[in-house]
Amino acid sequence: MTTFNDFGLTEPVIRALNEMGFEEATPIQEKAIPVALQGQDLIGQAHTGTGKTAAFGIPLVEFMKADWDQIQGVVLAPTRELAVQVAEEINRIGQYKGIRSLPIYGGQDMSRQIRALKNRPHIIVGTPGRFMDHMRRRTIRLNQVGMVVLDEADEMLNMGFKEDIETILKDIPENRQTLLFSATIPAPIQVLARRFMKNPEVIRIETRQVTVPTLDQSYVEVEERQKFDALCRLLDAQAPERTIIFGRTKRRVDELFEGLGKRGYSAEGIHGDMPQSRRDQVMRQFKEGNVEVLVATDVAARGLDITGVTHIFNFDIPQDPEGYVHRVGRTGRAGKAGEAITLVTPREIRHLRVIENMTRGKIVKKPVPTIKDAFEGQQRMAVDKLLLTVEKGDISNYKGLAEGLLEQTDSVTLLAAALKILTKESDKTPVTLTEERPLRIKEAKNIGPGHRGHFRGGAAKKDFHRGSGFEGKGRFKSRTF
Repeated sequence: MTTFNDFGLTEPVIRALNEMGFEEATPIQEKAIPVALQGQDLIGQAHTGTGKTAAFGIPLVEFMKADWDQIQGVVLAPTRELAVQVAEEINRIGQYKGIRSLPIYGGQDMSRQIRALKNRPHIIVGTPGRFMDHMRRRTIRLNQVGMVVLDEADEMLNMGFKEDIETILKDIPENRQTLLFSATIPAPIQVLARRFMKNPEVIRIETRQVTVPTLDQSYVEVEERQKFDALCRLLDAQAPERTIIFGRTKRRVDELFEGLGKRGYSAEGIHGDMPQSRRDQVMRQFKEGNVEVLVATDVAARGLDITGVTHIFNFDIPQDPEGYVHRVGRTGRAGKAGEAITLVTPREIRHLRVIENMTRGKIVKKPVPTIKDAFEGQQRMAVDKLLLTVEKGDISNYKGLAEGLLEQTDSVTLLAAALKILTKESDKTPVTLTEERPLRIKEAKNIGPGHRGHFRGGAAKKDFHRGSGFEGKGRFKSRTF
C-alpha cells in the first residue's frame, strides 16, 4: 500500500491531503506523482474517477512558489464544470502552502475574470477557448509558466480545441514540464505529444474490467413510450439517496426534469444551453443535497466530481462505450457501492452488447419494477427516514406531543399513520416525452477482452501500439520526438 507520506511531499501538502481524507494512493497517483515530481513529462492514460486530478494537482502545488505572484502553472480542461472542479481540488491541496488557482471559462463575465486575475493566482485552470480570449487581451502572461497539464486531452480534441491547444502551448516557454492525461490515446494525441512533449513517460492504468467492481450494472428492456413510467417505478423501488439521470439531448433533459417535477420528485436539469449562473445554481443545490435527482446531458456532466451519488440511470443508452464508462463512473467511487441502470429499447439491445463487451463488465437484465415493488421501495425509505430521525435524537420537543397522542390512539396505529404520511405513493400525473429515434451503431470489429478501442460513430480506432513509437516499458522512443 502506497501512502502520500511515501512521496516525500512537503508538510503543508501532507497536512492538506490528511484533511481531505486522502490515505492510500490510487494506481494513477502511485505511478504518476513520483514521475511528475522528478520534473519529467508524462502521459497518463486513466479514466474519470481514478484520482487523476490529485495525480497532477499534487505535483503542481509542490512546484509552485507561494511568494511569487506570477502565473506558474496552467491546466487546460474541456468543460467549464471540469475546470471549476479541478480548481477547487487544487485550492484544497494548496490551502496550507498558500497556492491559489483560478478557473476561467466561457459563459462567465469577462470583466469579472479580469478582476480575479489581478489577484495574481499561481495556477490558471481554463477551457481552451476562454484561455485564448485572455491571451489575445494580454490579461494572461505565460512567460513564467513552468508546468502545463492537459486534462481529458482526448475530449478536448474531440470538441475541436486542437488548434487552440497548439497555440497556447507555443506561447508557453519550451523549458516547461508537460503532463497529459487522457482516457484514450488515439493518433491525434500521439501527434500532439510528439510535437510538444519531451520524451514523456507513458503511464497506463490497465484494469481487467473498465468499470469499477463496486458498481452493480443492469438494464431494463422497455419500449420508448413506456420509458418514463418505467423510470419513475425504478426511482420509487430503488429509493436512491442521490442520483444522476442521463438524457441524450437538451430537449430530453428539459422534458425529463420537468416531468419528474410534475410527479413530485426533487429534480433539476443541466445542459449546455443553460446560462452558466443557472448551471452553477443547480450544481450547488445538488451537491448540498437540496435536489435529489440531477438530469444531465453527457457534455454538461463531464468532469463532475460529486460525492455520494448512489445511482446512475441511463434514460437513453450512451452513444459509445466510452460514454457509458464516463456516465457510470459518477457512482461506485472510492470503494463505495453504486448502481447503474440503463433503459434500453428492443432495437438497442445489440448496441448494449457492444458496450458490455468493450467495458468487460456484466450488465444483467432486470424486470421493470411492478407497482407493488415501487410502493414497497417507498415504504422502506419511509422506515429509514423514521429510524434516522430516532438515531439523531433531536426529538425531545416532540415527546410530550407523542405521549398525548398515545393516550388517544394505540402506538401501532399511530406509527402506521406516520409511515403513511412519509411514504410517497405512486403519482400517475400524465407526462408525455418527445420520442427519440433508437440509437444504432455499425457492428464493430476486433472488439474483445484484449482490445482497447476509441469509439466514434461505432468505428474503433487503435490506441497506442508499438508501431507508433511506443516501447513496452512505458516510454516513448526518444528518436520519435
